[in-house]
Amino acid sequence: MPDLQNRPTLSKHVWIIYIFTFLLLLYVWYYQWIVGLIMTVVYAASFYYSIRTERVLLDEAEEYISTISHRVKKVGSEALLEMPFGIVLYNDNFQIEWSNPFMNQFKASKDTIIGESLNQLSEDLIPMIIENRDEIWVEIGDYTFLCVIKKEEKLLYFLDRTEHQKLKDRYYNEQTVLAIIFLDNYEEITQNMDDTAKSQLNSQVTAVLNNWSSHYGLYLKRTSQERFLAVGNLEILEELEKVKFSILDEVREMKGSESNPVTLSIGVGAGNMTLPEIGEVAQSSLDLALGRGGDQVAIKDENGKVRFYGGKTNPMEKRTRVRARVISHALKELVRASDNVIIMGHKSPDMDAIGAAIGVLNIAKTNDVPGYIVFDENDVETGVSRLIDRIREDGELWDQFISPEEAEDLMIDQQSLLIIVDTHKPSMVAVESLLNYTDYKIVIDHHRRAEEFVDNPTLVYMEPYASSTAELVTELLEYQPKGVKLKVLEATALLAGIIVDTKSFTLRTGSRTFDAASYLRSQGADTVLVQHLLKDDLEVFIERSNIIERTQIYNDYIAIATAPSGRAYNPVLIAQAADTLLSMVGITASFVISERADGRIGVSARSLGDVNVQVIMEQMNGGGHLTNAATQIEDKTIEEVKEMLVEIIDELEYKKGRDSE
Repeated sequence: MPDLQNRPTLSKHVWIIYIFTFLLLLYVWYYQWIVGLIMTVVYAASFYYSIRTERVLLDEAEEYISTISHRVKKVGSEALLEMPFGIVLYNDNFQIEWSNPFMNQFKASKDTIIGESLNQLSEDLIPMIIENRDEIWVEIGDYTFLCVIKKEEKLLYFLDRTEHQKLKDRYYNEQTVLAIIFLDNYEEITQNMDDTAKSQLNSQVTAVLNNWSSHYGLYLKRTSQERFLAVGNLEILEELEKVKFSILDEVREMKGSESNPVTLSIGVGAGNMTLPEIGEVAQSSLDLALGRGGDQVAIKDENGKVRFYGGKTNPMEKRTRVRARVISHALKELVRASDNVIIMGHKSPDMDAIGAAIGVLNIAKTNDVPGYIVFDENDVETGVSRLIDRIREDGELWDQFISPEEAEDLMIDQQSLLIIVDTHKPSMVAVESLLNYTDYKIVIDHHRRAEEFVDNPTLVYMEPYASSTAELVTELLEYQPKGVKLKVLEATALLAGIIVDTKSFTLRTGSRTFDAASYLRSQGADTVLVQHLLKDDLEVFIERSNIIERTQIYNDYIAIATAPSGRAYNPVLIAQAADTLLSMVGITASFVISERADGRIGVSARSLGDVNVQVIMEQMNGGGHLTNAATQIEDKTIEEVKEMLVEIIDELEYKKGRDSE
């Protein structure tokens, strides 16, 4: 192959040499004509040979360039028409003007896609072009493409990434998933069984779980009488989520005892993490599922997001006095090791929060440690105003109620013990900033555990099976030193908290609830005073009646009431309206929607247990219990919230119908 780049340069050098030689010949001819003649002959022969060689090189170069040009043109044509990637030209109306043959395999009915809209290829293309995206991933038929967009040229390149996507999907689907399976009430069900019955139950549970794991391709290992470990991958997890973890229903339908069915709680850890991290996440998910009452699945990934399935049944009472005694002893030690005890409930405290706070105050007093209740006088609901008035009359007790400013500036420090009652969400505590002042925090609550939780608590006593936090605190009081007796007002406040949360012992009431009420009565709780504290004002009764008057019955058994717009209603009033609706004949669930003082729309939900209002409220970013839940929604009107609620009810009813088929 000729060196085309160097050829012009060499030719120039040759000419310079020949000119220099010609001048030299003239010099030789002048002095030695014979020598000059010889040299002239040599010079002429050399010159002729050089010219001839130069012409040959030029001819070869021209032929080479012509051949290369033809080959490049041919390769370009073949690349455009035959290479395994797509090229599409479109017009201003997003219609295909030209495409290479590769794209014709995606034609709908004609022999070519020319003239079709880009939507025929993918509905994502036109919006992405309008948004000035440079490239997007699209699915066309069985192919996955990286589409490179050249908007100025109205040109699209479709680069086949199908195998790449398959490999990516395979990597994702084969990520490890760990599930810890726990028999919620194994001890309660088997404690009165003989060995034969217990063995039969174990075999039955194991058989059901083995069949389930084999069907979905899980590895299952029983690690104790009430605990199993399952290993799978994300692809299996997606299949389990599609059927809403039907294993919960299968196990629940087994015969455990006459009154209590066998139920499962499953904590799942999934995501791109190490095995120890996945294990920790799975255990955390199980704790969350159990904290919400059991009989459900909690799935947590590496981002901390949690998905729930199940939770259809009312949690059965399965607390033991052993646990209450252990917690009470631990609480006593923590109280005695602190300089003082700061107690706070949730914002806009109710009877349960104030009653429980007073009970914890007496635990501090019993152990000779100063205790204070954080209370904001500007955040008092009507329902507890009479109790606060009675507390004011007791100077000694009222002196232990401090404002948020006093708590922050004077009382709390690193050696303080902060006890949160009747809530576990930092956003709902009376003064969220107090959580940062001490590392010693205790949570006592009866609500189902949510994703949001107080960071690094020293001690947690959460029992969603309890009727109220006042009930839990009453049991803790029973195991404290007997040095100080409850005052009548203090015992009455605790009893009022229990009565309010159980709707006078009609909902969420277990045998332990009556035990706690009996103890408080023995301490001097005044039931007549409770009735006085819980009386309604006439104006409140009329307002509640006006809301109830606006009730609509949905699906024959659900009551939905919407308060008049343009006016903020007290959350307690709304909750009372929902409770009242639930007492009507034929109503199994009630929802009351109203505007709040903070500008949000509040929804209060109640149920007799047939409808899981907790699941409904969780889909509206709220929470609560199966029979008692609520939520607050921003940037929507009452009617928009009502439409959202009806859509969720319809969706859940549809799924319920599908599950029963």
